[in-house]
Amino acid sequence: IQRSSERALARGVGLRKVLAMVAEFRRADATTPVVLMGYLNPLEIFGYERFADTARQAGVDGVLMVDSPVEEAGELTPLLARHGIEQIFLAAPTTADARLARVVERARGFLYYVSFAGITGADRLAVGDVSAKVAAIRAATGTPVAVGFGVREPQQAAGIAGFADAVVVGSALVEHLAPHADPGAAAAAAGAFLAPLRAAVDAARTRSAA
Repeated sequence: IQRSSERALARGVGLRKVLAMVAEFRRADATTPVVLMGYLNPLEIFGYERFADTARQAGVDGVLMVDSPVEEAGELTPLLARHGIEQIFLAAPTTADARLARVVERARGFLYYVSFAGITGADRLAVGDVSAKVAAIRAATGTPVAVGFGVREPQQAAGIAGFADAVVVGSALVEHLAPHADPGAAAAAAGAFLAPLRAAVDAARTRSAA
């Protein structure tokens, strides 16, 4: 993820261009939700009010700022909400019960559950260890729960789809995009990588509904 950020910055991509990309996407697709994931500093530099207004006009539905925990989001969350944008919060295996209760209470849009304690992209996901925790969270909230970190293989995605509302794939996709500087080649690589994961998730959902 850090290397992908470095590549983007080297090509002049910043928050303004990302919002312009969302606006361009919205001209072709008015319904697919768009959530921006990143860090708080670009929003602070841009200005919270200005960001919220520009993001709303572009068509952003939610933001996940990984360094804006529920305890410190008092100013940002209601500001975004006034512009129709949800702030997505994180929970992890190390989240204490009392804090998890606060996260669940504030959760809107969806709650992102980090499948294990560690760095994104690490390869030690144990699907069985995640299921019980996600079940407890879902029992406490009607907000959908997405699970990410360490998802690389179709069987992992299928396993998570059996008990979660969404499967997040980040670092593995970035790795597949890295060798492709040409946008067309990158898009093709993304499609080739994601197609079997999508198929595995769909098959798991079909089995669950049967």
